[in-house]
Amino acid sequence: MEENVERNMESNTIFIGKKGTMAYVLAVITQFNQGADDVVIKARGKTISKAVDVSEIVKNKFVNTLKVEAINISTEEIVTENEAPMKVSAIEIRLKK
Repeated sequence: MEENVERNMESNTIFIGKKGTMAYVLAVITQFNQGADDVVIKARGKTISKAVDVSEIVKNKFVNTLKVEAINISTEEIVTENEAPMKVSAIEIRLKK
């Protein structure tokens, strides 16, 4: 997962990584300010709790009219540095105006 805040302009997706929580909050708010009707927050593994924090901060402190449209959880298989397969939990949170 990239350390930078990634934005997929087609689907308005924010990938949660190693940056601070408020960097991702700003990214979500920016998407909505640029006219997006919905934003998807994605995270894997240890960053799942940060994704939940980001969605709750945006929803409760900045854009009170937002609704959580869907939450999808899954397990993804990734390849580690030593080329061993590893399963990791993933979450997708869809916020809608």
